[in-house]
Amino acid sequence: MTAKRVLDLTGGLLLLTLLALPIAAVALAAALTAGGPGRVLRRRTMAGRGGDPFVILTFRTPGPLAALPLLLHVVRGEMSLVGPCPLVPEHRECTGEARRRLSVRPGLTGPWQVSGRSELPWEERELLDLHYVDHHWLGMDLAVLARTLPAVRRRRAARTA
Repeated sequence: MTAKRVLDLTGGLLLLTLLALPIAAVALAAALTAGGPGRVLRRRTMAGRGGDPFVILTFRTPGPLAALPLLLHVVRGEMSLVGPCPLVPEHRECTGEARRRLSVRPGLTGPWQVSGRSELPWEERELLDLHYVDHHWLGMDLAVLARTLPAVRRRRAARTA
């Protein structure tokens, strides 16, 4: 088991444990407003490492809490805490840059998220993901994780201002 996988497994399990009550509260709120428990989660097929498809689960609610079920994919080894943005399965047929991104697991967060996320043009997000793919190491993952929560807080503060 690599150090990155140990970080993903330990961090994923720790976050699932710490966030169990908020996850349950979001699930309950989504079930009450969405018309039943079957409509709590949204399922989408994404391309994982090597282009292998997997079904990604998110809450149907808007905002950052929607991504909490993705921690299950980290623990299962389909995703990583840090990595390139997940791609739709059509990219596994591509060559070049999109294919390079599929050489590592997609991440819950990455350089694209801590550098402005939705404000960045697609080309810049792609460059950040490719830089990560080519140069990632455990220290970079830890730095991205340390910058993720402040980046989310900044975006939330900017939206409410």
